Amino acid sequence: MDNSISRRIWGPDAGSSSPLIIAEIGTSHQGSIGRALELIDAARESGADCVKLQHVYADEIIHPETGMVPLPGGDTPLYEVFRSLETGSAFLEAARSHAETLGIGFLCTPFGERSLRELMQLECGVIKIASPELNHVPLLQTLGKSGLGVILSTGVSKLADIEEAIDILRVNRTALLHCITSYPAPAEEYNLSLLPHLSALFGVPVGVSDHSLDPLLVPLASLYFGGICIEKHFTLDRLGGGLDDPVAQPPEEFERMSRALRYWSGRPHEELHAFLVQEYGRERVEKVYGDGKKKLAPSETENYGRSNRSIHATAAIRPGDRFDTSNIAVLRTEKELSPGLHPRYMKRILGRTAARPISDGKGVLWEDIL
Repeated sequence: MDNSISRRIWGPDAGSSSPLIIAEIGTSHQGSIGRALELIDAARESGADCVKLQHVYADEIIHPETGMVPLPGGDTPLYEVFRSLETGSAFLEAARSHAETLGIGFLCTPFGERSLRELMQLECGVIKIASPELNHVPLLQTLGKSGLGVILSTGVSKLADIEEAIDILRVNRTALLHCITSYPAPAEEYNLSLLPHLSALFGVPVGVSDHSLDPLLVPLASLYFGGICIEKHFTLDRLGGGLDDPVAQPPEEFERMSRALRYWSGRPHEELHAFLVQEYGRERVEKVYGDGKKKLAPSETENYGRSNRSIHATAAIRPGDRFDTSNIAVLRTEKELSPGLHPRYMKRILGRTAARPISDGKGVLWEDIL
């Protein structure tokens, strides 16, 4: 099924049929393989072309001292929750096998090099990278050497961030999913007229990862601007207790989206535009279309530099200690800890010496380094 995903995005089927519809199951299974299989069944019945899970190891994502993180379901002790969602490769292999038995594709998101290597061992031919990892340079460098296809979400990023990621992945088949890293994301901030500009600028297929609540507005507007892929969070129940369940689409809404995307993909664009204006009003539709300039959306601005990655101490570091992978890592900062240097500097820091004490969890800065 990885081959069918590749054909739809980069191959002869790209742009010739309806967009690739991805049901982002994420961690909605809450660690239960039975629930994961039930979600995959429901996603297929709701029209998904493929399902996507997340391969979680907590220490690849955030520091234990991250504290409470505001999420759609309320403030969450995210490190502890991620620890509870560490399912391992056998879980993912069972999920993948089930998806393939049903005739739909399987995607998975790694959050670090360990989870990426395990997905490579499972022979996943296409890897999905989440927005906060767009600047995880060591992860992208490993991925860039793999020859695998990459679908890269671009939330909470600036144009230069995307350019750096694309340059690292240049040898790979790459696609971009325009995204807003806010839960839920306001549809009016999506600025979907950006899609053809991103595609032309970087020479890659583009689509949308949609965190807004409406099942049709952003997906159909992305279709109007040539999106070849739409990803939407999927759940059995918005009250199901999963991290993303409050902003996910339940089966009936996801099916409504799938049917609409397949119907309108075969219709003239001017008819689609007229339908959107009729359903949502011209003013709202024009806001969703935006001005086509890449910029941080207002709802995600405060997340920049925090939900994406920087270099953090993973142990208390004393003056004179050498930096190595036992005491520093590339992590998301979130709200309570202080951000460190950009991950592009990780290789330059390894082997150098600490100039002053650095507390466990703190972002590592140039002034900390001799």
